[in-house]
Amino acid sequence: MNPYQFQKQYEELFLPLGLYALRLVGDTDVAQDVVQSAFESAWLKVGEIQNLKPYMYRTVRNAALMWLKENDRTEALTDDMDAPVGDDDVTRSERDTRLWRAIDGLPARCREIFLMCKRDGMSYAEIAQELDISVKTVDNQIAKALRVLRGSGDLKHLNNFSVLLSFL
Repeated sequence: MNPYQFQKQYEELFLPLGLYALRLVGDTDVAQDVVQSAFESAWLKVGEIQNLKPYMYRTVRNAALMWLKENDRTEALTDDMDAPVGDDDVTRSERDTRLWRAIDGLPARCREIFLMCKRDGMSYAEIAQELDISVKTVDNQIAKALRVLRGSGDLKHLNNFSVLLSFL
């Protein structure tokens, strides 16, 4: 693998790996550090690695588990963490990445209102008060966001859109 190929893999895998690490450690900064360290490690072994994607998921998982143990966060460890990285873990990370990229593609104000509602759990009235807009405007922006996300090419094939949004 040459540096250009490695860079392409980095760009494709960083966000899904970050979301995977975030599910394990529960801290965005730590998740980013874990993924960055994993890529640094992979770069040093680039000639030895046959398939980067599974290698990176294993490395990120191991680094995240190590971080949890070193930081006395063992309450976050579950029995299934001893299992190897499965296809479900990879599929979920890739699905989450598609959703976040689609959300990032929303117009700024629409995205802000949508995340305040879905991620932060704020009511339409709370959002309207916070942003000094009408509840009807909040309703329209949420509807617009859902319409755009449902129509997103990356998300069209997903079966249950509302379940997907529940992880926000």
